[in-house]
Amino acid sequence: MPPRRLDTEIDQLYQLPLDEFTTARNNLARTAGADATEIRKLAKPPIAAWAVNQLYWKQRDRYDALIEASTAVRKAHKTILGGRQADLRDPAREHEEALDAALKGTLAILQEAGHPATDATRQAILTTLRALPSADTPGRLTGTLQPGGFEMLQGLSIAGGGGVIRPKPVARKEPEPIESQRKPRTAENRADAAKVEAKRAESAKALREAEQTARREEFEAMRTTREAERSLKQLERARENLKTAQHALEQAETAAEDAERQRDVAGRRTKDAERALENARRQHDAILRGKGHH
Repeated sequence: MPPRRLDTEIDQLYQLPLDEFTTARNNLARTAGADATEIRKLAKPPIAAWAVNQLYWKQRDRYDALIEASTAVRKAHKTILGGRQADLRDPAREHEEALDAALKGTLAILQEAGHPATDATRQAILTTLRALPSADTPGRLTGTLQPGGFEMLQGLSIAGGGGVIRPKPVARKEPEPIESQRKPRTAENRADAAKVEAKRAESAKALREAEQTARREEFEAMRTTREAERSLKQLERARENLKTAQHALEQAETAAEDAERQRDVAGRRTKDAERALENARRQHDAILRGKGHH
């Protein structure tokens, strides 16, 4: 662990405008003594992670509300997976409201800082917010996060809608009537019983189909989420490659400008040398003509 003073300076580092991060980190490393190596390892966050960091530093109430709501949803999921009943309606609704508020706050911070909120950046911010809380130090994200586990299920409409996932209800067996209450099984009673059994079978079939549909939708949601994650990573790599190419182009343009200036200087020097040579020749010819006259 770095000293408390250094820890505070690291926090301040992640609050800076994004384009000041690298210079400030290197300056901090030069004064960090034994911690210099660790400081230099601090990675510059991508734009989405930087924006979420700023939500923590500048709008802590929205950040804390999101963490509290996410924790409540996770707790409810664990209760269900533990075999107990739990209603996710309220926690899921509160989490979606907190997530929406956090997203709006983060995008506003991004806009105020002069960074464009592209669709890819917005999606990366949303997935990072949905993955919170994480093991990363709050306010010091160095990369975007991807939802996993319970977070992958958020926003699905399963068994009741509204993003609520309920445990399969336990069928309760009706008590058998006592002998004195039993009615004689007439043909009419048998027909009624057959209708009841048919309705039960139809209901059970509908329930099975609904469960299968829910599982397919859940799988499809997870699949599309993974594909979106891969697309975002590919986009980030493409942007890094573009940035590298732009840097190389800038260097080439600078080198070309330097070469152009050097060529102009060399041209002027050549002309000066030619004029000096011409003057020297004239002087030499004049001297020779003077000697011949005498």
